[in-house]
Amino acid sequence: MSQILIPILIVGGMGIIFGVLLGAASKIFAVKTDERVPKILEVLPGANCGGCGFAGCSAYANALVSGGVKPNMCPVGGAAVAEKISEILGVEAEEKEKMVARVLCNGNPERAVQKYEYDGPRDCHSAARLGGGEKMCPHGCLGFGSCVAVCKFGAISVADGVAVVDVNKCVACGACALECPKKIIKILPAKSKYTITCKSVEKGKITRRDCKVGCIGCGICAKNCPKGAIVVKDNVAVIDPMKCVNCGICASKCPQKAINKVE
Repeated sequence: MSQILIPILIVGGMGIIFGVLLGAASKIFAVKTDERVPKILEVLPGANCGGCGFAGCSAYANALVSGGVKPNMCPVGGAAVAEKISEILGVEAEEKEKMVARVLCNGNPERAVQKYEYDGPRDCHSAARLGGGEKMCPHGCLGFGSCVAVCKFGAISVADGVAVVDVNKCVACGACALECPKKIIKILPAKSKYTITCKSVEKGKITRRDCKVGCIGCGICAKNCPKGAIVVKDNVAVIDPMKCVNCGICASKCPQKAINKVE
């Protein structure tokens, strides 16, 4: 009988000792959670889109209570969420400028020269691996909607072979910009209505050959801008949204129609 009881008592005693040790360790090494974190998480939309610059809402909430992070960085929640977070943190609310994604390409199949007919998997990454895609322009939108697939807000679609952003739905999370293999989607201030819908850095002669609406870097837009908001850099025009007053002169003067107004 003792041969059975002794092992049982030993195992049971060890279990009790380990249990006590684990309980003590959990209290000693416990990481205290700031009570403001769950309150902030209740306010945040829970989209986990990464638009705030953090891995998700939980990471952003923890960064907020640690300090050094502004409460207006959630693009989905906007001003309303920023105000609530400010109340929880006991800080003054700051208004953040609305940003939206813009596709820097307007070269649909009728405007952009095709070098071959692609017949592979219908996603941009696969198409880009085959000689950069079917368009002659190495910077043109491939139009297979990889950006559409990652947008959680239904703010981007493909129309006539080119990605188009619905500015009323876009929260500027940046998921589409990260996904695009051509890197032709940029996050810009919503107040800037005019966009250079081209990102080709090729010389004007080559760009004109490849696309009817590509920027050729002629500089006419820059010369006619009354606010000095446009410069030509690396053969392509760039608008400074801080200087642009949306007068539209650049768009009317552009011989390639490479500057377009976002309605």
